[in-house]
Amino acid sequence: MISVLDRKLLRDLRRIWAQVLAIAMVLACGVAVLVLANGAQLTLTETRDSWYDHSRFADVFATATRAPLSLTDRIAEIDGMAQVEARISDFVILDMPGMAAPAMGRVVSLPEAGEPVLNIPLVRVGRLPDPTRADEVAVSERFALAHDLAPGRSFHAILNGQRRELTVTGWMLSPEFIYAIGPGTLIPDDGRFGILWMGHDGAAAAFDMEGAFDEVSLRLTPGASVPAVVRALDDLLDPYGGTGAHGRDRQMSHAFLQSELDQLSAMAVVLPPVFFIVSAFLVNMVIGRLIALERQQIGLLKAVGYSTPQIAGHYLKLSIGIGVVGLLIGWALGAFFAGRIAGLYAQYFSFPYLVYVPSPGAFVLSGSLAVATVVLGALRAVWASVRLSPAVAMSPPAPPKYSRGMADRIGALLRLKQTTMMILRSLIRWPGRAAITVFGVAASVSVLVASFFSFDAMDAMVDDAFYQSNRAGLTLMLSQTRSPRVVEDARSLPGALQVEGVFAAPVRLTHGPHEKFLQLQAQPEGAELLRVLGPGGGEVPMPPAGVVMPAAMAEDLGLRAGDMVSVEFLVPPRETHLLQITAVTFQALGQSLHMNETALFDLLRQGPQVNMLNLLIDDAALPDLYAQIKTTPAVSGVMLWNEMRKQFVDEIQRNLWTMVLIYSILGILITVGVVYNAARIQLSERSHELASLRVLGFTKAQVAYVLVAELMFLSLVAVPIGWWLGYLFAAATAEGFSTDIVTLPLIVTRTTYGGATAIVLVAALASALLVKRRLDRIDIVTALKQKE
Repeated sequence: MISVLDRKLLRDLRRIWAQVLAIAMVLACGVAVLVLANGAQLTLTETRDSWYDHSRFADVFATATRAPLSLTDRIAEIDGMAQVEARISDFVILDMPGMAAPAMGRVVSLPEAGEPVLNIPLVRVGRLPDPTRADEVAVSERFALAHDLAPGRSFHAILNGQRRELTVTGWMLSPEFIYAIGPGTLIPDDGRFGILWMGHDGAAAAFDMEGAFDEVSLRLTPGASVPAVVRALDDLLDPYGGTGAHGRDRQMSHAFLQSELDQLSAMAVVLPPVFFIVSAFLVNMVIGRLIALERQQIGLLKAVGYSTPQIAGHYLKLSIGIGVVGLLIGWALGAFFAGRIAGLYAQYFSFPYLVYVPSPGAFVLSGSLAVATVVLGALRAVWASVRLSPAVAMSPPAPPKYSRGMADRIGALLRLKQTTMMILRSLIRWPGRAAITVFGVAASVSVLVASFFSFDAMDAMVDDAFYQSNRAGLTLMLSQTRSPRVVEDARSLPGALQVEGVFAAPVRLTHGPHEKFLQLQAQPEGAELLRVLGPGGGEVPMPPAGVVMPAAMAEDLGLRAGDMVSVEFLVPPRETHLLQITAVTFQALGQSLHMNETALFDLLRQGPQVNMLNLLIDDAALPDLYAQIKTTPAVSGVMLWNEMRKQFVDEIQRNLWTMVLIYSILGILITVGVVYNAARIQLSERSHELASLRVLGFTKAQVAYVLVAELMFLSLVAVPIGWWLGYLFAAATAEGFSTDIVTLPLIVTRTTYGGATAIVLVAALASALLVKRRLDRIDIVTALKQKE
């Protein structure tokens, strides 16, 4: 049997259904984002961990120049070792059918006998290469699909200076290459980079590595210390050109995947609180107004025997009802999009399957937060009213005290119209209600500013990475370190307008407990194709000594300009030097140290060397250049910056537009929820006053002006506050989404502020005009009978 108060509860919900729905949609956004982010994160984590376990993904990785296979026996004796597997790996140039530009491949050797024991690849189509056939390879599935490389088809590769025809035996997926990117790139390019699995003997013969290896993977026993194993492995590999062992955290594919998971966590932390806070204010507005209208009913209920807790519980249940509606909508939307976003990630990261795991914790957390939000939002209004005695509650509230104040004198001085004076008095007499409206609209502006900021950040990143700091058309990776004479040789390449040599060496930075692995690049005097830029965008002059460090890395290491840092060179002569940080730079993509070329080679006691070439190319000569690169033994890889920029921009723009569309909808929902509820409350409170204006001869437009103009004025006041909050929101987003690989610059343009403002003001005006229609249809006689 439904109680009297519960029947009243259902009637109240039905009567204010539009306001309930407006609040519920705002609340649902916060719930959906929380469920979506946590659900997608849990699904991706479970999928990753399941595949890692099934394929025995290694815990520690290391590379060397050339180490004897017998060294694996000593590696296996390291404390904490469970399994060890050595192999041969190198980058090669590929000549793909129907493709003018050269592609890149990474050759990975398979064991001499049997299948790999670590990082086990999954055969999707066909079979593994025959160990006795040096011309057979299995290729990564996406690369095969991009070039229609069905088993049995062939293509050509430059292996250690020799052009070889390779036959495809199958398609593979590997936990090592969930996110397969070539050197110097950030986004997978399935058409230009692929993984090639080759038999051990074929790889050893191709790269002159008989009886040797240059990569090793280790799996540890439970509880083993990764840092201790890394140190021991480094000691063993140092004599053989080891470049620094590392755990999974620095394995490229795993690092990118973990970065995406971290960004999902950041989204779950940053976004939902905005919607929950706005929802709490909206609930306070609606419940407070409803209680004010039902003041006499509350007194009557108390008079007939209902206790204060019962009446308070009734209104709290009303707020919970609003929360339940928003919660159910949010759960449905969050679960729906979580599965689809996880599915998109599964395709983006080349998972062989998807382990969809519902996140009960996210549902419980979001449910608890949603209920807490609406209850806390209603508590103040409920407590202020239900504690009144029956006699006081049944009496009309004391009328507001009207007197001419400063506002009236200012209005008279400015000769404001009567309708404008009504707006001014309303704002002064109910500042709390006005503040709630301002806060809600400002929150909407901030969400949109933080969303559109992504375009500003990406534009700045592209400008920095592909126009300002890196002006080269392409970069050639050399198979071996060579003398600077190779720069002169490269000037004869077809279409070469400008050539600059680069030397990059792997180093390990140490400062206190912090440690970083990265590349140190020798910066030649007068370099124009590769420039070093400061945080303000200006070029940083290369000092005659010391190193120039990216600002983000300096912050991570707790360093600043003028401090000393330990730099261990992981190339011969493998020395450690204490160098001063002479300046900090801004690098949007990647992180590299820079040092004066002369100072670096003096420090290493070596003559100048080059292992990469930056070229500025005449586009008309590209076909001839591509053809020559495919037949040049000295080149082991090529980075086509123009193609890379186009792919990066296309991919980022596609993802950004989707994200901005979602954020725009969320921002509009906040605005509609705030302005619509504020307008409905004003209409219910001032219907007698507005009807009186009609009787006195004011037109519908003049009466509507009182309602609409006040809301639009509050929206305009909220805009600069929203700009400020949006900037803070953008700063939090930039910090949360930046990694060691990508640094989001904090740049918010006028276009971003203007776009966010336009969307919010249009949504606010539409919401106010929607309520204006109710005002136009109001029954004047009924409104005049209503008590003020």
